[in-house]
Amino acid sequence: MVRRRFLGLAAGAAVPAALPAAPAGGRARFRTAICAYSFRRALEAKTMSYDDLVRLAVETGVDGLDLTVYWFPNTSNEFLLPLRRLAYKSGVGIYSISIRTDMCRPTPEMRSKELAEVRKWVDAAEKLSATHIRVFGGTVPKGSTEDQAAGWVVETLQRAAEYAGSKGIILGLENHGGITERAARIIEIVKRVDSPWVGINLDTGNFRSQPFEQIEMCLPHAVNCQVKTAMRRDDGSSGESDWDRIFQLFARHGYQGYMAIEYEAAEDPQTAVPRACRRLRELAAKYSG
Repeated sequence: MVRRRFLGLAAGAAVPAALPAAPAGGRARFRTAICAYSFRRALEAKTMSYDDLVRLAVETGVDGLDLTVYWFPNTSNEFLLPLRRLAYKSGVGIYSISIRTDMCRPTPEMRSKELAEVRKWVDAAEKLSATHIRVFGGTVPKGSTEDQAAGWVVETLQRAAEYAGSKGIILGLENHGGITERAARIIEIVKRVDSPWVGINLDTGNFRSQPFEQIEMCLPHAVNCQVKTAMRRDDGSSGESDWDRIFQLFARHGYQGYMAIEYEAAEDPQTAVPRACRRLRELAAKYSG
């Protein structure tokens, strides 16, 4: 049946009215994931391992993992390759890693050092079979203007993208305060970088005002999404995130990619994250074309 439908579409058959094409040119397609950062305390205390995260992904039925690297013991083959093998044998995609960067560096030497760090993690991502890396823009240094800092981020990302692209790895610049606090600025940076290997790692909980408007601005450039259980309201207060509205918004734009839960609330993640994953999977199935 699937084969006949595919052949019909290939021959120019009309798309059924029940499944209209999304405005971005394709139907939405959602995959679910867990961010390792959700278990930051356990990973830091070594009461949980990255192998445990793979097993949790299986238990919760999500498709993939976004591995925050802060608690990696090292980047040796002895650590990375067994983790890659376990994920593969478990049917879990390690599709992304998340690293620390600050690209608002005022001197060429500092920017070169930052670039070397990104390249190191590109190599680690390749060993894990990850095809996306979350990066930060950083904070505008004292005595510098935001325009100057944006230029340094653009330069660093352009150089980093050359190396990442040579390995088939996409860099996702996160809206994470600092130079990327506002949608307009992060979009400007990504456009100036002008690389198919750079986009936006869209965090639904990080915009401090008009979150839905700013999320929608970023959606055409989104290459990954980290979903929070809370988000700021227009008045600056924080409240429960409306995931149904978020998925609807992403679906209207024809987003195709991962929605990774990044849990930061007070409840124990061992109980909160599996519950959130069930909801994540329901919405991914509901809104995928």
